[in-house]
Amino acid sequence: SVSLDINELPVSAAVREHYYDAGITQLYPPQEAAVKAGVVDGENVIVAIPTAAGKTLIAQLAMLTADGPALYIVPLRALAREKYETFTALPGIDAAISTGDFDAAENDLETADVVVATAEKVDSAIRNGASWVDKLACVVVDEVHLLGSANRGPTLEITLATIQRRASGVQVVALSATIDNPEEVASWLDAELVSSTWRPVSLRTGVYDASDETVIFDDGNRLPITADSDSPPETATDLTESDDTSTDADTKATISLVADAVISGGQCLAFVRSRQEAASLAKQLADVGFGANPELAEDIRDIGTTPTGKQLADAVTAGVAFHHAGLRSDHRILIESAFRNRDLRVICATPTLAAGVNVPARRVVVRDLKRYTGEKMAWLPVLEVHQMCGRAGRPHLDPYGEAVLIGDITNKIDSSDAQTSADGEQKSIRTESRWRRYVDAGPESIESQLTARNALRTHVLALIVAGFADSKNQVLDVLDSTFFAHQSSTADLTAVIDDVVAELIEMGLLTTETTNTALAATAVGKTVSQQYIQPTTGAELVDGIQSITSIPTEQISVLTALEVVCGTPDMHDTYLGNRERADLYRFATSNMDTFVTNLSEIDDFESWLCTIKLAQILTAWSNGVTIDEIVERYRVGPGDIESHVERARWLLGTADALTETLGVEVDIFAEGHTQL
Repeated sequence: SVSLDINELPVSAAVREHYYDAGITQLYPPQEAAVKAGVVDGENVIVAIPTAAGKTLIAQLAMLTADGPALYIVPLRALAREKYETFTALPGIDAAISTGDFDAAENDLETADVVVATAEKVDSAIRNGASWVDKLACVVVDEVHLLGSANRGPTLEITLATIQRRASGVQVVALSATIDNPEEVASWLDAELVSSTWRPVSLRTGVYDASDETVIFDDGNRLPITADSDSPPETATDLTESDDTSTDADTKATISLVADAVISGGQCLAFVRSRQEAASLAKQLADVGFGANPELAEDIRDIGTTPTGKQLADAVTAGVAFHHAGLRSDHRILIESAFRNRDLRVICATPTLAAGVNVPARRVVVRDLKRYTGEKMAWLPVLEVHQMCGRAGRPHLDPYGEAVLIGDITNKIDSSDAQTSADGEQKSIRTESRWRRYVDAGPESIESQLTARNALRTHVLALIVAGFADSKNQVLDVLDSTFFAHQSSTADLTAVIDDVVAELIEMGLLTTETTNTALAATAVGKTVSQQYIQPTTGAELVDGIQSITSIPTEQISVLTALEVVCGTPDMHDTYLGNRERADLYRFATSNMDTFVTNLSEIDDFESWLCTIKLAQILTAWSNGVTIDEIVERYRVGPGDIESHVERARWLLGTADALTETLGVEVDIFAEGHTQL
């Protein structure tokens, strides 16, 4: 059948022309299915289709045809920036962005046709009574499978539940490429489900079998790869291993597969378990060389000359880059843009790159299928691996996409270890295990994470501050509209909410009014929620502020304020190296009069030393020490410094707001915020 033509869509002539200029003349099958499901008629729709199958256009159609302003919720700032630029290019559309680093003025959000924001920023806007939320006609949720994320899931879930109370009749469109139970999410949102496996570029997924150095694909094809040749990569199956003779078997296979993809005219993404591994693999691939790019390397050097930046520039000179959260944000943006423009052939990355940013490649190689959790090495979630694999295949550029799983092949497998699968194929035992775990298996089902105690404390307080509830029963009524309640219809949260409310009262954030059933936020509780910090952080800041009032004025410094904010749960932790402990201990003991902490009362000395290290880093930053020097002195990534500074500014500002709420004259937090 002939696909729906762009001219048949209920959008303006200027928008249709915009699509035609971009080469979009007809809808993909899943896009047509979404139109038939009512996405242009104000209906709630869940779209579960592969990466590159047209989710963004479906979102645009929903927002362009909505009877009022629209909101596009994303999980990551980088994705927000990308979508904001896409929506700004639409004729007649006034877009605004709110993510923390790119914050539009409140008036711009009020008047925008489309607001792009993270779930956290939307949640904060709701807590603070932002009127633009009430006017929304359409809400699009990208990466809706993150409902199952322990970190972001509860906020996304509560945000969706409360938006529908604030903006009556709002259309909800939810998107995901990796969701195992879309029917359940669709039922919760009373939405039509559009589910499809169709892709504009076919994707085949394979597992590298070390027993015969061959990739076995799910379509029955095989790709022989020689991973131990010393000769230059003259052909697709005779490839170099790198100058590093100690390279392990996993990396040798990865290098060969990357080189094979590039030789055949494609680009490649190689995923590894850690930042260090990403940089190391990039260096080894740079030794092979995939085309010089001195201009991009110079741009990277212009941004910064930290050891990490130098290492990145050196790799980019040979057409390879690495990408992880430890890089400066400007470096990450440059790398992503260069790869999309085909100025880079290879990126070695941690899995965060697969979490939504648009960087497709002909081949994706997942070298590491396990990572360290802090306690042990554990298998990656299937959903995460599928997210990485979904990056394979660039529409209009690649005839196909390939994803290859390497995994642990370091120990050579004898041919006697081979076994016959149900389809008669010979696979090694280890290959068969990876095949069952990741190729045949679907992603994990989305399970609500709302009942985690930290999440419940945060959101119960927020519901009361925002006016959605003023009693335990009303809190339970709001929670009854969440995904958790939909999944666990027989669960009774009464006892849990009793405990959470008691904790919030003990922290001084809630109070009972005339009866035992009426609840209200205290002035401190209202400030804590509206400043968007965890209740436990709020309680610790209050304790810190009160402790500062007992310290002689001449002993108080910005370092005092930094110790208070850096020890809170909302401040990202840092790594403490063995060689740093002695110097940190000397620094800490020599400044004990400045700190609010009593050395004899410290329960977790290691954690407190990490707090002091963060305070040192931030003090150095505020004193004008360069990022290069801080990186070298404290062994942290440039991107980590940016993150620490941003969070410290936020927490110092919050602490200053709390001093006003408490009526305490403590100016050191405002001073610290100004210095940072």
